[in-house]
Amino acid sequence: MNNPEPMQSPEQNIVEQKVRRAVGINALRKIGVIVASKQQADTEKVSVLRWFARYGWIVLLGAALLVAYAMGLI
Repeated sequence: MNNPEPMQSPEQNIVEQKVRRAVGINALRKIGVIVASKQQADTEKVSVLRWFARYGWIVLLGAALLVAYAMGLI
């Protein structure tokens, strides 16, 4: 049938609980680092997109003028 677990001393239970808690805290820290790096990457993408939204039309206008000049239209 089922083998009951042997009785553990209260000190052993406390140590195991502290180990589980430490492992959990360590995992949460690692997850936090991953989430922070993802948020940083997203922030950088938003910054680049914002720059293109503000100044991209100037770049496109310049490119169009260069193409028109190359084709002899200007």
